[in-house]
Amino acid sequence: MPKRKVSDANNPTWYKDAIIYELHIKSFNDSTGSGKGDIQGVIEKLDYLQDLGVTAVWLLPFFPSPLRDDGYDIQDYMNVNPEYGTIQDFKKLIREAHKRDLRIIIELVLNHTSDQHEWFKRARKAPAGSAHRDFYVWSDTQDKYRDARIIFKDFEPSNWSWDPEAKAYYWHRFYHHQPDLNYENPQVHKALFKVFDFWFKMGVDGVRLDAVPYLYEEEGTNCENLPRTFEFLKKLRARLDERYKDRMLLAEANQWPEDAAEYFGDGDACHMSFHFPLMPRMFMALEMEDRYPILDILEQTPSIPETAQWAIFLRNHDELTLEMVTDEERDYMYRMYARDPKSRINLGIRRRLAPLLGNDRRKIELMNVLLFSMPGTPVLYYGDEIAMGDNYYLGDRDGVRTPMQWSADRNAGFSRSNPQSLYLPVIIDPEYHYEAINVETAQSNRSSLFWWMKGMIAMRKMYPAFARGDVSFLMPDNHKVLAFIRSYKDEHILIVCNLSRFPQAASLVLSGFEGCEPIELMSHTRFPMVRTAAYDLTLNPHGYYMFKLHRNIAEEVARSEVVPVVTSSTTVNMFDADFRSGVESVLPSYFIRRNRLLSSTAILREINILEALPFGRETQQCWLLVVAVRYMQQPTELYSLFVSRVEGEAATDIATARRPELICTIEGDSKPAVLIEGFVEGWSCESFINLYKQVKSISGRHGVFTVLQDRRRLPMLRPCFGWWKENPESSAVICGNDLFFRMYRRLSDGINPDAEMMEHLSVRCGYPNVPQYFGALKYICSKGDEHYVGSFTEYIHCESDVRQMVVDSVTRFYEGRLASDKAIEKAPEEFDADIFEIAFERLDLNSTEVLTEADVTFFTLLGKRLGEMHLALSRRGARKDFAPEPYSKLYARSVYQSVQSVMKRTMDKLHQNRGKLHSSVIPYVDMVLGRRKQLLKNAKQFLDYQYDCHKIRVHGNLYLRRIFYTGKDFLFVNFEGYKYRSFTARRLKDSGLRDIVDLLDSLQITALRVLRHSSFIRHEDKDMLEIWAEVWRRNAGGVLLRSYADTVEGSDLLPKDPEAFRCMLDVFCIQKKFIDLRHFEAMDNAELEVVLRSILNIHCPQSASVCER
Repeated sequence: MPKRKVSDANNPTWYKDAIIYELHIKSFNDSTGSGKGDIQGVIEKLDYLQDLGVTAVWLLPFFPSPLRDDGYDIQDYMNVNPEYGTIQDFKKLIREAHKRDLRIIIELVLNHTSDQHEWFKRARKAPAGSAHRDFYVWSDTQDKYRDARIIFKDFEPSNWSWDPEAKAYYWHRFYHHQPDLNYENPQVHKALFKVFDFWFKMGVDGVRLDAVPYLYEEEGTNCENLPRTFEFLKKLRARLDERYKDRMLLAEANQWPEDAAEYFGDGDACHMSFHFPLMPRMFMALEMEDRYPILDILEQTPSIPETAQWAIFLRNHDELTLEMVTDEERDYMYRMYARDPKSRINLGIRRRLAPLLGNDRRKIELMNVLLFSMPGTPVLYYGDEIAMGDNYYLGDRDGVRTPMQWSADRNAGFSRSNPQSLYLPVIIDPEYHYEAINVETAQSNRSSLFWWMKGMIAMRKMYPAFARGDVSFLMPDNHKVLAFIRSYKDEHILIVCNLSRFPQAASLVLSGFEGCEPIELMSHTRFPMVRTAAYDLTLNPHGYYMFKLHRNIAEEVARSEVVPVVTSSTTVNMFDADFRSGVESVLPSYFIRRNRLLSSTAILREINILEALPFGRETQQCWLLVVAVRYMQQPTELYSLFVSRVEGEAATDIATARRPELICTIEGDSKPAVLIEGFVEGWSCESFINLYKQVKSISGRHGVFTVLQDRRRLPMLRPCFGWWKENPESSAVICGNDLFFRMYRRLSDGINPDAEMMEHLSVRCGYPNVPQYFGALKYICSKGDEHYVGSFTEYIHCESDVRQMVVDSVTRFYEGRLASDKAIEKAPEEFDADIFEIAFERLDLNSTEVLTEADVTFFTLLGKRLGEMHLALSRRGARKDFAPEPYSKLYARSVYQSVQSVMKRTMDKLHQNRGKLHSSVIPYVDMVLGRRKQLLKNAKQFLDYQYDCHKIRVHGNLYLRRIFYTGKDFLFVNFEGYKYRSFTARRLKDSGLRDIVDLLDSLQITALRVLRHSSFIRHEDKDMLEIWAEVWRRNAGGVLLRSYADTVEGSDLLPKDPEAFRCMLDVFCIQKKFIDLRHFEAMDNAELEVVLRSILNIHCPQSASVCER
């Protein structure tokens, strides 16, 4: 065994202080002119790594391999790929690295080999059941381990592949040419221990264990993180500790924190493990300009053994993995960081750090500050220290594995070979061209990122608190500011980061540090002393501070009272440049006054009119506007607005009455005129119907309007008078009795879920309980992005919406209670039963005592129709966007992540804003906050069950107003989903119970609102009736739920286990309440009280009106 000469050779926890540099030998430096990097090339650049300041080098697989997965398909564990060099070259690399106090970490793929490995060739030929055959996992069928997910969905249809020579299926969690080793076979352990001995005896300091969660398989599990995996790792660790000193095992376990922490054992398994869930949340926090994603995932990270350490990173050789995020978070990351679908692969984004951050130097620095200051050992990816670019047009993940850029010479100084012989082309993107972005240029410029990175690395090495210290987070009121203290012994480092692209101020509570003088670590600048617990700081856009706490020195647009005036010089082409500019100036105040914007807190900068599509005659001028709403700190949104010019006496009446739809008065014409949203009575729909019947596309100023038509409907449409209809989410043009055009106020980027669902249910499924779908109007902007402006459907003549029917029903119920001799008595014992129990155990007993026969019939039919709609949406053979998907264990964990996240975040926000709330709601706020632990505990029970059901497309926001009642049957409308979710998130599949929960929630809120606003109920009777309101709601909900369950019985829509069913229902209910509560600032006191009481009613055996009074 060669002598190891690293200066900290006797430090068994050296990995805690390490700064790891990851590189691929083939990508780093070519010493032979072959076009590929080699070991000697790495040796030649060790001085560069030493100068940079890193302390360990992580080498990606360099073993003999067919290279179908860039070396992760290993053909021989105990040799070097001849293209990179020899074993002697590698021994030299270790010696030269140790001379420079650089440690060497290699990577071993334990889970699988290449199908070209001698072990697999031997196994294929060996008889079934023999020791050689059992080196791998075989089966006669593909039916085993069906709960295991397919990791590379973009490339592999199954985890099993047929081997014609062995005449059996072999198991592979990754590519089909990478068969999994069989860890049930002790001979596999023995063979791999020889591999570890081979490299550790050579002097290797550490080993990254690739794909370690998948070593074992077990029926009925997802074949990840199984107990026997940890047993094997402990066996390996014990052997390592017995034979070698100061060596390290690093687990690559792309798992949630609680699962990844299992790889440390009790300090007797792996020394290190990657913290995969933290990485995407750092990017998320930066784009959201909100610290919550980081705080949330670190709060969920369990404590680890004293000798253990997390490894953290920003980018590496793989895609930016989004496996350990929720569906909504993944959707957000894709929209913010990977708008081009080509940049996505598997469940991730194949970009390097600089392109991912738009080559924004401030963002790059800020993210590296987080990397170097967060708990854990930082891992740098080669080239990121100079902000190298990428090329995602290359196959697989090769776009982030291009040659290192050393100079502006040929091949970026990487190789002397013919450029065409390079293993991959160098980056020639103009923004990241190797002639500008290279080490030589960066070294000669003291302002370059390279020099800043050198300073950061040196600074981290100076302060042990970064490597070994505890972390405590501060909670300034400004959520755009992340602040925390790293403490080790007597050393305290304060880090403050502005996640916003705008300057921010924050007041930090530094209790216990009064009298300390903050000294900035990079410049050693002294800041004012901390004299009180509150310490105020201002930060530049994406700015940051790193201080040593030294103890030696003791409204938005105001509503105007004046009607805006816009001048127009003509009535022929009104929306000319001048009039357009005038209308743009008044639209912000109109949008705010009418509450048209999605966000009530975003700072509106301006509104620009992109298109003005004309309708109507000269005397009835109307326009369909497409406007761009631009904010100060949020992405631009597109909205549609239907406006018309009104003249004469009607205009005077509108202006005098200050009608809500009034946008502005129009000056410049002899007749009085106004511009309004919508149109006045008597408007002819002729031009609008002609648009649908005759036009396929119309060119605008910045794009094209396209009409999607159902040709079968065209002969039925005739000119007629129309009318304008508004509701809180949308507007509509109703053309006579034939055509209904629902106009989406906020335009989706891509497919609109309402139009998509209506078309699928009506046209493809033939489902009768939705309006017939006739087509859509799309706007395609000049960049090619498609936006649905509205949809055409049949016009439904309905008696009322279901909410009005429920109002009538619950009103009659209240009247009956008041008239009863038992009105003053408490509610019956059945009140203690929840909806699930009523639905499946007490339905016949309770319903007739609380509900009328008509009510039972009504809610039974409603549940049946909803069940039938979900059955239609769950049909197999549907196109991909509607095909049912299993409700996997991994997805359940993602759901729990979303649930607990919204609960904690909302309760934190409530706590921070408690003092600003009205005194009438504070008691209920305190009760909710007081039950924080219990509520979160109840939510965590969601992980205790396995859900053998499927996800489908659902309505997504099914409250009572979105169901029409024709007098005989129900019709479901408005499938646009929850307005606070992105349009792509609204199209995600989920359990059908989500729609049930929406209805149960709507029943509860309606019952309480009727009680609160009723004029016939005396105030002194309302407390008693609140209890009865919940009795009515639970019985009505029980009838609805039972009918729904009976309708879908035999399908895969609901969990088979009743307890899992009940748990799913309960957790979805509480999540729904907290989603509503999240926007409490926009609620009036009465609305907020209703939501708070309903949360208390979920887990409190008595009504919130009496609970804990």
